[in-house]
Amino acid sequence: MFPPRGAGPVRQERDLIRRDRARLWHPYAPASPDLPLWEVEAADGVRLRLRGEDGSRHEVIDAMSSWWSVIHGYRHPALDAAAAAQLAKFSHVMFGGLTHAPAVELAERLAAMAPAAPGRPGLERVFLADSGSVSVEVALKLAVQYQTAGGRPRRQRFLSLRGGYHGDTFAAMGVCDPVDGMHSAFPGLLAGNVFAPRPPAAASATPETVQAWAAGVADLAAKHSAELAAIVVEPVLQGAGGMHAYPAECLALLREVADRHGLLLIFDEIATGFGRTGELFAADHAGVVPDIMCVGKALTGGYLTLAAMLCTAEVAAAVSGGQAGALLHGPTFMGNPLACALANASLGILEAGRWRDDVARIGAGLASGLAPALELEAVRDVRTLGAVGVIELHDAVDVTAVTAAAIRHGVWVRPFRNLVYTMPPYISTRADIAQVTAGMVAAVAEVHEARVLKMRVHETQVHERVPARSGSSS
Repeated sequence: MFPPRGAGPVRQERDLIRRDRARLWHPYAPASPDLPLWEVEAADGVRLRLRGEDGSRHEVIDAMSSWWSVIHGYRHPALDAAAAAQLAKFSHVMFGGLTHAPAVELAERLAAMAPAAPGRPGLERVFLADSGSVSVEVALKLAVQYQTAGGRPRRQRFLSLRGGYHGDTFAAMGVCDPVDGMHSAFPGLLAGNVFAPRPPAAASATPETVQAWAAGVADLAAKHSAELAAIVVEPVLQGAGGMHAYPAECLALLREVADRHGLLLIFDEIATGFGRTGELFAADHAGVVPDIMCVGKALTGGYLTLAAMLCTAEVAAAVSGGQAGALLHGPTFMGNPLACALANASLGILEAGRWRDDVARIGAGLASGLAPALELEAVRDVRTLGAVGVIELHDAVDVTAVTAAAIRHGVWVRPFRNLVYTMPPYISTRADIAQVTAGMVAAVAEVHEARVLKMRVHETQVHERVPARSGSSS
């Protein structure tokens, strides 16, 4: 539960939000004194206590899991205990030439949990990184080094999917969607990669459309095989590129294409890993094992930044035996013991708990609770996958207005593009999910449906004021 509002240090006279605007720069936002902000005063379970700039306070359900990471909720006893126990030993040591129990245990856990299939090598080697974007950078470096070590130094490009998102660092940006990504902002600096069409949507795909898509991918891979190092995809669900769900059989087809042309297959499971889509990893929906996999976000339960790149023993051996003799990457905070201890505790909660039942319960609640949004004229589509729920609008979301409306209904969301979506913590109850979905639908109705109706009224009035034209035809 939240502490009493009067508890803790006395609030400084200067307003925190105003001080923030004077010094801080927030993600995907201008350095602006008008940036809409809410102060978090406390967090517990699935709830945040927010303070607005006007001094108003709101208790809201965090429908975003803090950008999909806080899957077990805030102030989880097991995670708090793991952090305290590791702090009592040591919080950080360099990972060059040293090792420690939290990192070793985490590598063993991840390798044991990773996707597996008969006849395919498993993901046995683990490289610990600072963040999801960095793990993607490491994966791309590894793929190029692998091809070079095998006598294929020209293979330095990647085959990715339209609609994909893999991070904001330079190499990661280079495999994001070339139009909706950030390529235009950094012309000449991002690598010229190869992009296949976005896979067909899961809800409307047919065997024919999937095969047609696969044929196009196969043609692209064949055309560029001499220069491609790997195929890079978000399996089953493209997240920040549009919350686009696609058929799991597409992954098996990508595996076949990669094997046919000697390409590595990289799965970016940073958003989809650890149960979010209904399987432990999205790859498990298709029974496909990649050569390289990236994980992050929920890895530590949202307590600290940490990510990992996993690969097969074959890939690791090839790079280790190559001219460089090593994977050329080494972050200062690689294998941070405190983050690793938290990751072990988070994975332990998953292993000991009923995450699959939790995700199924949440998914059912999202499907039923968001269905009424389909009756709104402003809404193009409603879709769910695992513990992911999406309302897609015809037009761009008014982020500020929808966010404020959702807060009034006790829900924190962070819309983008034309999407209002949720990825709630796994501990969310049925009542929590009902409140989240009702708040999302109500926020869209209050902001966007009202605008659609107002526009319709205006169009009708204009039409009524314009006299009908008379004339004759010859």
